[in-house]
Amino acid sequence: MTKNFDVTKAKAYELVTREEISELNSVGYVLRHIKTGARVMLLLNDDNNKVFNIAFRTPVMNDTGVPHILEHSVLCGSKKYSAKDPFVELVKGSLNTFLNAMTYPDKTMYPVASCNDKDFMNLMDVYMDAVLNPNIYTRDEIFRQEGWNYHLDSEDGELTINGVVYNEMKGVMSSPDSVVSREGYHNLFPENTYSFESGGDPEFIPELTYEEFINFHKTYYHPSNSYIYLYGDVDANERLDWLDEAYLSKYDALEVNSSIPEHKSFDAPIEKEVFYAVGKDESVDKKTYFSYATVAGSVLEEGLVTAMEMLSYSILSMPGAPIQKALIDAGICEEVYGGLETVNQNIFTITAKNCPADKKDEFVRIIDETLKKIVAEGINKDSLRAALNKKEFDFREADFGSYPKGLFYCMDMMDSWLYDDNKPFMYLKMESVFNDLREKIDTDYFEKLIEKYILNNNHKLILTTNPKKGLTEEKEEKLAKKLAEYKATLTDEEIKKMVADTKH
Repeated sequence: MTKNFDVTKAKAYELVTREEISELNSVGYVLRHIKTGARVMLLLNDDNNKVFNIAFRTPVMNDTGVPHILEHSVLCGSKKYSAKDPFVELVKGSLNTFLNAMTYPDKTMYPVASCNDKDFMNLMDVYMDAVLNPNIYTRDEIFRQEGWNYHLDSEDGELTINGVVYNEMKGVMSSPDSVVSREGYHNLFPENTYSFESGGDPEFIPELTYEEFINFHKTYYHPSNSYIYLYGDVDANERLDWLDEAYLSKYDALEVNSSIPEHKSFDAPIEKEVFYAVGKDESVDKKTYFSYATVAGSVLEEGLVTAMEMLSYSILSMPGAPIQKALIDAGICEEVYGGLETVNQNIFTITAKNCPADKKDEFVRIIDETLKKIVAEGINKDSLRAALNKKEFDFREADFGSYPKGLFYCMDMMDSWLYDDNKPFMYLKMESVFNDLREKIDTDYFEKLIEKYILNNNHKLILTTNPKKGLTEEKEEKLAKKLAEYKATLTDEEIKKMVADTKH
């Protein structure tokens, strides 16, 4: 079927670019929907496990978790599929090979996959209708169920807060590793969207109003802000015509300001101390986390992400890696983890887990001294080759277990396409990157990366995350008091309505 794709017959679209992607035995097309400006990518090949995804760029400016709540809510029924929970029905009855939705710090994705043509078409229809025509506009109880609601079982009962995302994020935020990650983003990017928790902070989720929730959907869930992806052995002309006729043509172009500027570098490194909760009877001895994090360049700089991943493996992650060994040998911690994370900028992190609380200065000193020694004496070239060989093997093998290949190619593609319309295939065309980095192993390129992006980088955070006894109880008591005071202001009629809403 892929051989029959004729771009000239896709009348509702204009061709932006076409590229042979030999690494994936695929042909890639980027199209623009003429009426709305919707971005459409086709990755056509002979893979029968077809993948569809529609994504939206969804930046946030608070911690209420609106994109996460919306991700849950749009799958609770739509104009065409009015069942209370079509997502659950699909899980039970579809032939899908993947079915889910994901909230990221700056985007929300709705991918589905199937090997069966009819099932694939049905999945596409359910998901397109869900994201563009959800029942959230006519059933505000979806917002209360999936986001947050006042929960009151009886008129004389205790007023509490409930909600699917609210409860999910209470669990997430109880993990010290999640606190470390969250505070890293918050402090490294204080002036843009990454400062906030897109999943939602339970302390702030109840500040989200239904009106703000609806407005977020109106603003960002529009074809003009969409990234649509079709992968595999699909009848591309038929699917493109259907997308236009069934959905895209019903919209006019909209100016959506969702771009995310790069954060300016700090004038000097910063240090912060935060806390995570432990039980009142739990020991706090050797329970501190120390993190050394830097913002290491742009995700759009070709080859940099792969180079930093190689570097991370060589100096931090591999058995006997010098930073890991130095920190553990010095008694700083029991475990070291970290590496590279990417949004529109790269984040390189070294985190020491289960440390004595007074070892922060020694933690930083050991990292700096170890890195300076590596720069002076040179990185172990064999470890860099091992890292590159593993990266290249994994890329070429494309063995994702039971998951469809096209799903991971979609995620890779979004790592560049989301931030630059002109670089959609950057993380799919890797042959030249691998060749270039292999030649650089025997130069001082990687040592210079250490100097530029880690050692001499002012955009740096030293984070101390300490255990605090009774922190959970303190927050719960404060919330209970606030809710009791709020309940005391309600009339009898308002309390009765709250009980009825809870039952509903």
